[in-house]
Amino acid sequence: MSQYFDVGDETLWNPSNGASRLFQRQVAVFESELGLPSGIGPMVNDECQIDPGAFETFVNALLAEHRRTSHAIVLALSDGFTATVLVLAERAGITTDWAHLGAAPDGPLDDVQVSAPTGMSTPAEGGAWGAGLREKARELSRRMPR
Repeated sequence: MSQYFDVGDETLWNPSNGASRLFQRQVAVFESELGLPSGIGPMVNDECQIDPGAFETFVNALLAEHRRTSHAIVLALSDGFTATVLVLAERAGITTDWAHLGAAPDGPLDDVQVSAPTGMSTPAEGGAWGAGLREKARELSRRMPR
């Protein structure tokens, strides 16, 4: 069995039920963390509609939050979800401003990793950060059937 994530009549992803269920639960976690709706609607009769406007806002907020952290555990927990969202965003025609996102993060850093003896770590350099996420998304895209 499988489920469908669609924008209008276009299917962006057709995962197995298990992958879909896990992804939907992670969507709820990140909606709560960001304080924003994702635009990913409920699964009804194995179909889920994505609101592209709300989804674009969510994607950009997710990327901005990801950029502001250097905490190894937070990044490990969020990298796969973020890369999966990037695949869906690309398939939905949502563009991201990687140059802006790659710049030094605005405001205070979130979830900074502190370790002895080096002290606080800082987020990865912008170009490396963006390239790494895009590469993970490319790898996942090949395994995300439509």
